Amino acid sequence: MTILITNDDGLSSEGIQILAAHLRDTHEVWVVAPSSNRSGVSHGITMGGSLELTRCGHQEYSCSGLPVDCSITAFEAIMPRRPDAVISGINRGANIGTDIVFSGTAAAARQASFSGIPGIAVSLVCEDERFHWEPLARFVRDNLDTLVSLCDRDIFVNINAPSLPRYRGARITGISRRLYKDSIRLETGNDGQTRSFFEGGTIDTHGDDDCDWRAVSSGFVSVSRVHAQPLSASLGEIAEPAFKV
Repeated sequence: MTILITNDDGLSSEGIQILAAHLRDTHEVWVVAPSSNRSGVSHGITMGGSLELTRCGHQEYSCSGLPVDCSITAFEAIMPRRPDAVISGINRGANIGTDIVFSGTAAAARQASFSGIPGIAVSLVCEDERFHWEPLARFVRDNLDTLVSLCDRDIFVNINAPSLPRYRGARITGISRRLYKDSIRLETGNDGQTRSFFEGGTIDTHGDDDCDWRAVSSGFVSVSRVHAQPLSASLGEIAEPAFKV
């Protein structure tokens, strides 16, 4: 299988390098990743101007752009043919529930889905800064055919796993809802310029027994199938409005 690996943490991140090493034994692997951390950029794309590409090794490039830029540039320009799958990760930290909206990791997998290529986002959930990358890299390697089969037209796969030496198993999960208790602090400097500073807070997560958050909290690998395309909401019991035109 020909695989493109990317991420949003940057080419030098430990997660992407360990994942690539595990997959190179049995697959043709290309790595195209941001030149520095691009976490939280969602589905941003560079429109206008140029991107700087630097070859860093055999079939390995850094890109000055965003994760979606890396995904598109790799399979449209760098690689000799389109990959059989795009794997984004392993991300340093969770991409659970509502995180998927903000995640550059998920966006690179979503872009693959838009382009008709199976997309898989992979994230390691860690609470104590002890990152066990190897078990999750092995999980992806050993289950790659199954994970690709779970992708479909406009559906990508989002994986989250606890940072543990071994897992209790793996589950197909739904998606939880996250409430971020962040804040913005304003400061006015001596130059009279007001600046805002983002301050991260706690996160409240809610979901049923089959959601991604509960699976990871219980020591399981969470595997979610996620719609790439926006879905319209039906009116349901709401009366159809009379618009003024």
